[in-house]
Amino acid sequence: MDQELDALDVRILDLLQRDASLPIAEIAEQAASSRTVVWRRIQRLLDTGVIRGRVAVLDHRKVGLGVMVISHVKMARHGRDVLPNFLAAVKLFPQVIECHTLMGDVDFLLKILVGSIEEYEQFFWQKLSKIEGVQEISSSISMSQTVNTTRLPLRLPQN
Repeated sequence: MDQELDALDVRILDLLQRDASLPIAEIAEQAASSRTVVWRRIQRLLDTGVIRGRVAVLDHRKVGLGVMVISHVKMARHGRDVLPNFLAAVKLFPQVIECHTLMGDVDFLLKILVGSIEEYEQFFWQKLSKIEGVQEISSSISMSQTVNTTRLPLRLPQN
């Protein structure tokens, strides 16, 4: 952890992870602190990048993106520009909502959301497979999502 968080920081972050729209007064009350202290803490957490942003979490199925695809991508080679070029390319595709660089048999894991299998097939052939250096793509369709959270398992600092 870059920054040492204390118990008040953890309480504030836990409350914000549950509902980022909570008013400062309610956070202060639930965290047993003053509004001024809570406001300053939140500002510090924003300024230091602990809080990266505040967003609305959408249900992908209810906005027409009912197909989640997990793709493992293996590159043909690992030259100086191959991996950065792949990363730059996938950042341009709004269908890719997560990209992880992996150690092991494959180089990248992508989480992709599309409206249909046909839409994924079009994305696969017209975009993903055309990125220079891609050797192999293995994709799986998610049938259901058992766990789906944005909340991090925060721990109180050890003393």
